[in-house]
Amino acid sequence: MPVPDAPATGVPSDPNGPVTPEPARPSRLDPAIAARLRRSADGLVAAVVRAHDSGEVLMVAWMDDEALHRTLTTGRATYWSRSRREYWVKGATSGHHQYVRSVALDCDGDALLVSVDQVGAACHTGHRTCFFTELPVTTQAQP
Repeated sequence: MPVPDAPATGVPSDPNGPVTPEPARPSRLDPAIAARLRRSADGLVAAVVRAHDSGEVLMVAWMDDEALHRTLTTGRATYWSRSRREYWVKGATSGHHQYVRSVALDCDGDALLVSVDQVGAACHTGHRTCFFTELPVTTQAQP
């Protein structure tokens, strides 16, 4: 059975509190990078994670400014858990590490593309990718 990743550090969980980070949380992110981010109302940016070698999409997670700072400066993928309200380093407890090779910001500043060397499964279910459930497409578009 897969072992979920535990948070590395962060705000203690409060089951009765909000499930989003406070947008004003201090961060050590370079102000020039922070200025380019277009965050959601809860201060987050979507992080699409792909395998560096194959380009396969592995998962989608969320980062706030500090999670992005930690990712850029440690080389380890660090995310914000919306449910636990904590930072977590992918693989900290499961051993399914993500070693960051590159991070790109999209043209609108509202999404990140994180290329990683994935060790083990990316999905908490034990699958290599979180995108293992195909949905039926009933019509094929023509070019």
